[in-house]
Order: sequence, then structure tokens, then C-alpha cells
Amino acid sequence: MEEKLIARLESAVARLEALSTSAFRDRGVSDFSGADVTIDPSIVAFDDLLGQFFGRVLAAAEKIGGQVLEVTKIVQEAFSVQKELLIKAKQTQKPDLVGLAEFLKPLNEVIMKANAMTEGRRSDFFNHLKSAADGLTALAWIAYIGKDLGMSMPIAHVEESWQMAEFYNNKILVEYKSKDPNHVEWAKAMKELYLPGLRDYVKSHYPLGPTWGVSGKAPVSAPSKAPAPPPPPPASLFSAESSQPSSSKPKEGMAAVFQDINSSKLVTAGLRKVTADMKTKNRADRTGVVSASEKESRTSSPSFSKTGPPKLELQMGRKWVVENQIGRKNLVIDDCDAKQSVYIFGCKDSVLQIQGKVNNITVDKCTKMGVLFVDVVAACEIVNCNGVEVQCQGSSPTISVDNTSGCQLYLSKDSLGASITTAKSSEINVLVPGAEPNGDWVEHALPQQFINVFKDGRFETTPISHTGG
Repeated sequence: MEEKLIARLESAVARLEALSTSAFRDRGVSDFSGADVTIDPSIVAFDDLLGQFFGRVLAAAEKIGGQVLEVTKIVQEAFSVQKELLIKAKQTQKPDLVGLAEFLKPLNEVIMKANAMTEGRRSDFFNHLKSAADGLTALAWIAYIGKDLGMSMPIAHVEESWQMAEFYNNKILVEYKSKDPNHVEWAKAMKELYLPGLRDYVKSHYPLGPTWGVSGKAPVSAPSKAPAPPPPPPASLFSAESSQPSSSKPKEGMAAVFQDINSSKLVTAGLRKVTADMKTKNRADRTGVVSASEKESRTSSPSFSKTGPPKLELQMGRKWVVENQIGRKNLVIDDCDAKQSVYIFGCKDSVLQIQGKVNNITVDKCTKMGVLFVDVVAACEIVNCNGVEVQCQGSSPTISVDNTSGCQLYLSKDSLGASITTAKSSEINVLVPGAEPNGDWVEHALPQQFINVFKDGRFETTPISHTGG
């Protein structure tokens, strides 16, 4: 009798183990390696991350269809590649810079596919494409192998990377608030995929970077038949050139990582670039000599302003000057302090992100310009502009808009107490966060017409309010 009972218990345990193994395989853990891998809590948690957050993004994208669904599937592919790399890292020795370049190449190629969709003729879903493509830079946290490479820690990198994507994500929320709830759901779900989704996942499992195997082969770059001198490191979503006249500190380590990846123009086509005429070392007024070929290339460049060469530089250590930037969507100032000011002049169809506290910001004579900043000590001034969007992610005591047509201001909860002054301006809209933590933005139009009535010895001025019929 006892022997039969023991046999039945052993049979039941065997069935449970078989079911557990089968369920684990169904979640896709062994799909990438072609063989079973040891059950790893971090990999299981990655599946949970996708199940909890990405499912909402994909469901909304399927209802929208078209390019939105297409770019969402690229996002899905990028996360799948990251999972594959996390599994592979545990079976691989910690690589050197060249080996890391080869290791990260599959992820870089998928991110380029998303970037490619934002180029060329502007799509009706451009904001969706930019939100998805820029958001994928957060997956580059896996490139962190040490603080000496000039890269932010993984958690901070995820948070910083989403800031640029959020600029376009917010535009989706505003545009489709009363038009199509599927687009609103897509934008909200996309944000939650990164914050809190990916951020909390990295915080729980990889706060110091990926886990590398003690034994196993180290990744090496593919051998070439004829060795050639490496090209100069391109500016990419993982790097910044040391000669770049932006605020980014030299990140020579990560630039070297992708030096070997980007062996052709095709590979770097979708990544952020700093053109030669933006570099201080190539400025005509610094060298005193301008070659004929340089004149020709500058004249033929569609992004070169007739008013002068593009500038993005710190002058006298106190003033950041951003001038004549045309069609530059990824301008960044991240090495600033509260004693410095930022002056933006003559820019068109560009986006500038200021990742730190500065004394004041002036946006002058710009068209279709987007500016994201964190904190301003004194004021943010917008003058002589047309069709600009400014987002405050921290605090700003004063915002002034003068002689401007078409201006959208996005205020954070910390900046709702800002004093907003307008003069000789029209179409000024202020968007503030909703009452709920993840609620819709609420748009308020500032009055541009007033009624003046002489009463009791003085004029009383009141704004004209319009009510819909």
C-alpha cells in the first residue's frame, strides 16, 4: 500500500516538473539560444516586464495600424534582442571595447531601423515614430561596463533617454486627446514601458550593468581580409565626440566602442550626428582659412543657414550660444550650471534639450523650435518667434512671451506657480498636468484680446472670453 502511494507521489512530482519546464519554455526563455538555459530570475522578470507593459502598447498599435504598428513591432524586436543579449552576456566573459562593439551590434541595427522610419518625407505619424525611435536609446543601458567610459549609470541612462522621447509623446497626447483614444492609450503605454517598466527592471536586476559570465568565450569583432585604419568615431546614440562643441563631456570610451561597428555610411545613417561645420575646430572664424571644398559643401548643405554658420558652444564659460541650427532634432546641452545662461537664436525645425539647471534661457527669432529644460533660476524668455514649443520639466519662476505667434508651453507640477507674461503675441497655449498621476494634459489658451472700459476715472481691462455655441 505504501509503495503504491510513493509511486503515485513520484508520478505527480514528475508531471509538475514537466509542466513547469514546458511553461518556462513557452515564455520564450530558450528561444534565442537554441538550447535550454538555467532558469534565471532576471530573465523571467524581463518576460514579466514585456507581458505587463508592452502588451498594452502592441494592443493599441494594432488598433491604429499602419506605420504606428510597424514601428511598434520594431520596438518589440529591440526588446527581444536585448533579452537575447542578457542571456548571452551570462555565457560570455566581460568584453573589451572592441568585443563590446561586436556584442551590441544586433541591438544597434534594430535601433537604426526605427530611426530610419523618422527620415525622409515627414509622416502624418511623425510624433509616434520619433517617440518610439528616441525611446529605444534607453536600451543602451546594457552598454554600461564601467564608470570610466563617460556613460551614465544604467538607471539614470534609462530616465535620461526617455526625456527626449517624451517631448514627442506629449504632442501625441495633446493632438489626439479628443480625436482618438487609441493614440492616447499608445502614448501612455509607451511611456509606462520605460517609466516605470524598464527603469524599475534595471533597478532591481542590473543597477551596475549587465552580468557577465566568469568563463566562456569573450566576444571579438569579425576578422577582415584586409585590415584598414579605423574611421573616426561617429557621434551616435551611445557616444559623443571629444571635439563636439556641445556640453557633452568627452566620451571617448563609448565612441571607441562603436568605431568598429560603424564601418560604412549605411550603418550610421540613422544615428545622431554632429556635422563638421558645427565643430569648433572647423569653424572658419577660428581657423582663419576656409578651403574651396568646405565652402562648396557648406553652400550645398540643406541644413546650413544663410544668416551664418551653426553654433552650439559655451562662450567665456558663462553663456551657451545655440545659433542657426536647421533641422537638428537632437541638440543637447548636459554640462551646465546655475550660473550659465542659454541663448537660442535663428534656429528652425530643431529640438534642444537642456539637461540641468541654468540661470536663464532666451529663445529669439526661432521658427518651429522645441526646447526642453529642467530648471531655470531667473526666467525663460521667448521673443520674436513663430510656432515654438517649450517644456519645463522642473521649475521656472518667470516665463515671458513677446512678439510671438504660436507658442505652446508645457508646465510640470513644480512650475505651475510660474508667472507668465505675454505681450504682442497670439495663439499662446499652456498645457498643465491632469489631476490624476497619469491623467491627460489640460490645455489653456491665454487671452490675446481685451476689453478696456473707462470707469471711476481710470480704464479697467478685462480679457475677452469666447464660448462655443
